[in-house]
Amino acid sequence: MPRFALAVPLLALVPLAAQSPRPVDFQREVRPILSENCFHCHGPDKNTRMAGLRLDTREGAFSVRPGGSVIAPGNTRASLLYQRIASDKDAMRMPPVFTKKALTDQQKGVLKRWIEQGAAWKEHWSFQAPVRPAAPRVVAKEWPRNPIDTFILAKLEAARLKPAPEADRRRLIRRVSLDLTGLPPSTADIEAFVGDKSGDAYEKVVDRLLASPRFGEHRARYWLDAARYADTHGIHIDNYREMWPYRDWVIQAFNRNLSFDRFTVEQLAGDLLPNPTMEQQIATGFHRCNTTTNEGGSIVEEVAAMYAKDRVETTGTVWLGLTVGCRKSSTSSRPFSAIRRRSRWTATFPTRRLSSSCQPKKMRPAGRRCGPRLPTPGIARASIVTPPANHSRPGSRRSRNFSVLWTPRRNGSRSQRPTRRQ
Repeated sequence: MPRFALAVPLLALVPLAAQSPRPVDFQREVRPILSENCFHCHGPDKNTRMAGLRLDTREGAFSVRPGGSVIAPGNTRASLLYQRIASDKDAMRMPPVFTKKALTDQQKGVLKRWIEQGAAWKEHWSFQAPVRPAAPRVVAKEWPRNPIDTFILAKLEAARLKPAPEADRRRLIRRVSLDLTGLPPSTADIEAFVGDKSGDAYEKVVDRLLASPRFGEHRARYWLDAARYADTHGIHIDNYREMWPYRDWVIQAFNRNLSFDRFTVEQLAGDLLPNPTMEQQIATGFHRCNTTTNEGGSIVEEVAAMYAKDRVETTGTVWLGLTVGCRKSSTSSRPFSAIRRRSRWTATFPTRRLSSSCQPKKMRPAGRRCGPRLPTPGIARASIVTPPANHSRPGSRRSRNFSVLWTPRRNGSRSQRPTRRQ
């Protein structure tokens, strides 16, 4: 009997659901196509928008035009968008020839399937409330040990892969130690885990690592990268600055398992809380981690604007999951999100007084008045914290760095000279 004869009846056993195309992801597959090829003429910029049509908003994409619906969910023939991108006539086909852009057959297929599947429109993920998804169905039901395993197994089965064999104990404790503390386990820890025959041996290892101070140090590294933490100013001669109290606050927050809402509030406005503690004020060091300068010739107003810009962009990236760079100017025509005026955000995170012209009276030239002071919010007072007594010991980094000092002259003027701290 020919072998291929068995294949025909076996195909009939394949579920119809397995043969149906997978749902098209709007954010990952559709929006990038529209953004690259359509948004210049049919997007947020009113200066380049044509025919009064917007494809970057739900209202515009599903609007009804004189010739019909721009997108008719489930019906490509009634969708003007698909008819224009699939047209054989140069005068009708979108994008227009003069743009030097053209959709590939694969991109046209994505848009076609998306419309046929109902044209589901999703907003940017950072604007969606988290929803616990239902566990997917899997074939090897005995493999998962917890709900997360089910999602992993579903992806493996979709790719026709099998889970790797279970790791031995020596390899397992190495993996979990590096993941939770960033450090390999000691020989004693390895042997203790290998010799522990109890049913919760692994859980005990995890609990011990979570209770270790090294856990907070390891997890804080990722957050401090997002907060642009540094022990130096970043420009000019890159002087040392005392930001370590904020670093220690982040480490302690992870080790205390501080709730994320408190973690957020205290960093953005800890000093504005009723009767704020020193720790809550230190937390606002998040907005003091930006690149700063001690250069005597810097323009105060320019530097203040750069600081505010940095704080707005960092806040948008870390807490909103999107860029706000297109809002560098309040006249920008590309408001990506509901934030319509960047100036509102800049006013939220103003800069502490930076003016070096407001020197003590005895340091100012005769007859010169103190210049205008910038707004002085309560944000980030924690940058002025007394360090440990041994922090300036001879030979330390602080004792070796250069600083710029203002010194008075006999004639009442002032000069700037670099002085090495001894």
